[in-house]
Amino acid sequence: MGSGLLSTLVAVRGGLEGYDDQTLGLVMSAYFGGFFLGTYVAPGLIQRIGHIRAFAFYAGLCAAMVLLHPIFLSPWAWGLLRLGTGIALVGLYTVIESWLNVQAPPEQRSQIFAIYMAVNLLALAAGQWLLGLASTAGFVLFNLVAILICMAALPVTASRMVQPELPEVPRLALSKLMKVAPAATLGALLAGLAVGSFWGLGAVFATRLGLELSGVALLVSATILGGAALQWPIGRLSDGTDRRTTLVLVCLLAAIAALGMMLPPGQSGWPLFALSFLFGGLAFAIYPICMAHLLDHLTPEKTLAAGSSLLLLNGVGSALGPALAGAAMTRWGAEALPAFYAATLTLAALVAGARRVFRPRENDTPSEFHLMLRTTPSAIELLPEVEAEAPAEEAN
Repeated sequence: MGSGLLSTLVAVRGGLEGYDDQTLGLVMSAYFGGFFLGTYVAPGLIQRIGHIRAFAFYAGLCAAMVLLHPIFLSPWAWGLLRLGTGIALVGLYTVIESWLNVQAPPEQRSQIFAIYMAVNLLALAAGQWLLGLASTAGFVLFNLVAILICMAALPVTASRMVQPELPEVPRLALSKLMKVAPAATLGALLAGLAVGSFWGLGAVFATRLGLELSGVALLVSATILGGAALQWPIGRLSDGTDRRTTLVLVCLLAAIAALGMMLPPGQSGWPLFALSFLFGGLAFAIYPICMAHLLDHLTPEKTLAAGSSLLLLNGVGSALGPALAGAAMTRWGAEALPAFYAATLTLAALVAGARRVFRPRENDTPSEFHLMLRTTPSAIELLPEVEAEAPAEEAN
């Protein structure tokens, strides 16, 4: 909830401070850059001081980064603070997910993973509605975010459970990933560009359209709730056919929904929120479809290495998306954001469609679609298709 509120609050407050869209895009990209860097930093710290102390450390770091936002209102300062926030949050996620991974019984891993992802999405959506509790021009909402982050540390630090060991997460080289499933590899990157630009600039787009705070909260939460509600039926569809066919259909429909947000009827009232819900439901399903397609063609001992590499590639796209989309919005206006969505997702559809036409293939190891939000490689370990460890040679 704190993370969901903070991302929207920073976008809205940045607009009040006079930051242009390109600047806001770069500030938001810094968060994803920190999230990316944190995936390398967090495991070492957790192994050194343990899960509970690491969670307290990262909660304190995150709260400090949040509380410094209203004190230092320079874009450069905010970029550094967002970088630090990303590092802190990925540390919190790594502790939670690695702990869940160890505690989850094998027969319940899929169910626990689904519940965890659903709670994550619903909490992100709920955080949007805290935006109206106080003025975005003050410091109270930043304090609220810090309070929520600190409260998250209470049940963890009070736990008497035995702390798990954190295994090393192997990764597969990009060349090998492309060889196994090019459509999944490029699709995950392009999905990161689109969805990352939403997380970074969706609230900015809403404010540029002239929406009140309640409208900003409704647009962002509608997109997130769409991602939570439509992933499962889309996933069931992908389980029954070639996933590349589903990927083409989903990407094209998401691009059409994005184009609808560019037109005057789609920029106000219920059409805007309905299109946002539809876009979120479709766009949020692309990365998990890519992950399922990748797992369809790997043996269990290779899935963790490949899955963590796909996750990081999606993270690279998420880091680049806000910067590129922000530059486009500065030049062409708010409509450039949904245009950016449409362009990246149309390209993803073309890649998947070309692979489907020119490279028919059977699923070597059929897997199931899972409701999924990009967090850390530790979450991928919860998937029942993934074995705990991969051979050392696959990590090269």
